[in-house]
Amino acid sequence: MTALRLRPLTAAAFAPFGDVLDCAGDPDKIINQGLCGRFHDRARLDFGPGGRAGISLFSAQPRALPYRLELVERHPEGSQCFIPMHGHDWLVIVAEAGETPGAIHAFRVPPGTAVNLHRGTWHGVLTPLHAPGLFAVVDRIGDTPNLQEHWLAQPLTITA
Repeated sequence: MTALRLRPLTAAAFAPFGDVLDCAGDPDKIINQGLCGRFHDRARLDFGPGGRAGISLFSAQPRALPYRLELVERHPEGSQCFIPMHGHDWLVIVAEAGETPGAIHAFRVPPGTAVNLHRGTWHGVLTPLHAPGLFAVVDRIGDTPNLQEHWLAQPLTITA
């Protein structure tokens, strides 16, 4: 089994797969009587034709490192944004584009940071490292199929 080391999440490293949503740097606007910084328009949401945005809540079981990755999936009809509802780090695993997944990358997402996966990005399942594994998820709601799964021929072990 091949091992893959976690990398720290940066906007530049993650750009081919999606957007990093955080409050780094100065806010774009100061609102609410000067008491709130707005970090404006941080994700490129894409719900394809015939779909609409929906907000769902996910409660995922925590995983431990080393983590065995056997499956990746993608959503060809829309982007998918994961917003943690906890104060812990978590994993996001993505693969380079193609009809089948290309090279796989694993990132440790710091507390208070969300990610938006671009439409069609191969990715691992939701992978919290701590309980509770609560996330708000903004993704496409529609009647057409929007899930493709790919089982890896050789599982990967994700290590710290």
